Amino acid sequence: MSEGHLMDYGSGVRLECGVRCRMSDGVELVSDHYYPGDPGPHPTLLMRQPYGRDIASTVVYAHPVWFARHGYNVVIQDVRGRGDSHGEFYPFRHEARDGKETIAWLGTRPESNGRVGMYGFSYQGATQLLAAAEQPEGLLCIAPGMTAGDLYQGWFYNNGALRLASTLGWGLQMLKGDARRLRLGEASARLDQAWANLPAQTNVLPFREHRALHGEALPKYVLDWFDHDQPGDYWTDLDVGHRIHRINVPALHISGWYDIFVQGSVAGFLFLERSAGSEFARQHQYLIAGPWQHIPWGDRMGTADFGPEALLDTDSILLRWFNHWLKDSGEFLGEPRVRHFVLGEGRWREAETFPGDPNYILYLHSAGRANSRKGDGVLSPAKPGEAEPSDIFVYDPEVPVLAPGGPAALGGQFDQATLELGNNVLVYTTEILSEPLRVFGAPLVSLFCASSSAHTDFTAKLVRVRPNGMAEFLSMGIARSSRLFHDQGYTANKIHLWKFFLEPTSCRFASGDRIRLEIASSAFPLYDRNPGSGVPSCRATSWDWRRSTQTVYHHPACSSALGLPVCEGAR
Repeated sequence: MSEGHLMDYGSGVRLECGVRCRMSDGVELVSDHYYPGDPGPHPTLLMRQPYGRDIASTVVYAHPVWFARHGYNVVIQDVRGRGDSHGEFYPFRHEARDGKETIAWLGTRPESNGRVGMYGFSYQGATQLLAAAEQPEGLLCIAPGMTAGDLYQGWFYNNGALRLASTLGWGLQMLKGDARRLRLGEASARLDQAWANLPAQTNVLPFREHRALHGEALPKYVLDWFDHDQPGDYWTDLDVGHRIHRINVPALHISGWYDIFVQGSVAGFLFLERSAGSEFARQHQYLIAGPWQHIPWGDRMGTADFGPEALLDTDSILLRWFNHWLKDSGEFLGEPRVRHFVLGEGRWREAETFPGDPNYILYLHSAGRANSRKGDGVLSPAKPGEAEPSDIFVYDPEVPVLAPGGPAALGGQFDQATLELGNNVLVYTTEILSEPLRVFGAPLVSLFCASSSAHTDFTAKLVRVRPNGMAEFLSMGIARSSRLFHDQGYTANKIHLWKFFLEPTSCRFASGDRIRLEIASSAFPLYDRNPGSGVPSCRATSWDWRRSTQTVYHHPACSSALGLPVCEGAR
């Protein structure tokens, strides 16, 4: 469709394709504009995305026509260097300034009444946070979904471990678009071949040298992500972490318990609730956390059925959110600050804030053989009162413990019973619960561990064991010695306290259930495997792999424990 031509979508809604906006450096960005049928001017909903304007996040949101039918100008813009927009695409780098200038431009258009809201999830969520931190005039509210303000900890890494499957997969997807845009035939063919068998790509070694990431004039941003495995200037130059306190608008955060960015989404909500740029903004941060993965959002995931309440009408909630702030309708008054879906209960609950530190402690016990669910590992509220034998397992990077979602690192409530048969997993389980117990927040592990290697990882996984033996995955955490002990250093064959959070969750353990904690040293390919040799993971081959002997202690002086944020009156 030629620029300026209007397509009729019925009910008076019209689409104008290919509208151009010139940035201050001369680069032109291109957007599609959907106009409502009623005479304007109207408020504007803006989505800035790198995947193609016609997609417009419709994998989880209503089509822009739907929002236009409810009285909004809807603008879907290709970010710099993507789609029809000019310039060079480097993820996150230009989104703050480009977002601010786009909002200023929208305020000058005749169909606009000067009031703007932003929406979208994943990368589109990050573009909102980055733009909002620039405090553009006219931006009155945002609705970032399944994203992260802290790109290092919330998006690419977790306590030093690379989110391998998602980072490599997304990087290949982005480079595919770059290769075609730049008409790089050979590079495009390599990327298409890799994309056709995406799960196999995490086994390419060293993964930094993956052929599809190199050649011709391909951008280097994926290699940059791998090379910067510690927080620092590279990440703070890209993300909103060091300036998130400048955001001074209300935000509706949408997250999913099985989304790869759940930690980043909840962290962004908590930071803005505490430290947004104004008291007004701090008082108007909202969070919805459902039983969802990244795509799609609904009541099913794998074999799990979360029940009819999981089919939350997020589009109608978004509409009420924007009506409230952009049309002064007042219809979001009385909404809970936090709305969270309780796994195991099949219903939504409300809270005034997200819980803080865990308040219920379960200690690890065994007779020295907690290996696998056939072993003797126990979780108990009783602290070890006498010396107990330590538990030992061997970490072998050649045969890593698989991720909760298996070789494809899928998100969901997967049964862990088969994975728990390996002796490279320590399994600690409570007695059968006589009363229900409801957990809401981020679990915390405090593990006294030693390793024969100075370069190692530990993982912790929270599991709900049903009366039929099914071991339902809830959440997990991971830490790498090079990050967790960055300041004090890590020494082989010495006991260190590994203390780190698991991803947040909300779950009801019913009477008859049991609580289980799994300890291992990998969750591949969700996270990259630690070579154990000191060679950076992204550059390691099988020649660099070193096995290590891992020891977990639980005696009075070294009481390893799991801390759970248990709701009052629920234990």
